[in-house]
Amino acid sequence: MKPLRVLIVDDEALARQRLLDLLGREAVEIAGVAENGNAAVDAIRELAPDLVFLDIQMPGRTGLEVVREIGAANMPATIFCTAYDQYALKAFDVAAVDYLVKPFDDERFELAFGRARHAVELEEIGALSTRLKALLDGGGTPATTGWLERVAVESRGQVRVVPVEEIDAITASGPYVELHVGEKAWLVRERMQTLEDRLDPARFARVHRSAIVRLDRIDALLREAGGDYTLRLKNGRQIPVSRSRVEALERWMGLSGPRPSSRNT
Repeated sequence: MKPLRVLIVDDEALARQRLLDLLGREAVEIAGVAENGNAAVDAIRELAPDLVFLDIQMPGRTGLEVVREIGAANMPATIFCTAYDQYALKAFDVAAVDYLVKPFDDERFELAFGRARHAVELEEIGALSTRLKALLDGGGTPATTGWLERVAVESRGQVRVVPVEEIDAITASGPYVELHVGEKAWLVRERMQTLEDRLDPARFARVHRSAIVRLDRIDALLREAGGDYTLRLKNGRQIPVSRSRVEALERWMGLSGPRPSSRNT
């Protein structure tokens, strides 16, 4: 198997060494190491690597600015590296072969590297270039990539990916949100509106300014004595419902009129 020529771009010495150590176990040739975005542009042009591990937040030029300078069509396969979940989500859903959220473990690295090798061997870089261009042109997720399918969350020093299909509800938590998955809740540093815009409206609905629910998790719509409404999910969790959104929920539930369940039944 022909070794991949790999370029490492990161402004942190420890992060560069971590990647060098992990790549030492693989059949690769280290084409070079760059410590900032400006050096990355020169290295990509001069060294023509097969794969680049590209940090997003760097002095001089960010990772995305490096891509913009090189041009999406001229970029090698790219694995974005980041300490920021919101950037990781955008990169993974839109443009990269994969992404690594710092700190990452050996298993997550091996998964990302395996995907990159597979993409290079199958010569899929053209499709990746198209997605990179869409990211640079629009700054967001193009329609061709579909709706959000996973969310990266960090808890107690560990980063994990939560599949959207496992989420029961999303509720506001100060300026951020909490993902509710069964009995667990994961804090995500993202705004409610941002997540709502990226979730499939056929599967999720904003039922309150502070809550989004997965529609197939709904068990009953309850009407309070004062005329307010609450959703009961199949796991027993109760979510407030804005009065302005009750009619849309009733339509989704197949109710021709206001026939919600009552707490007395």
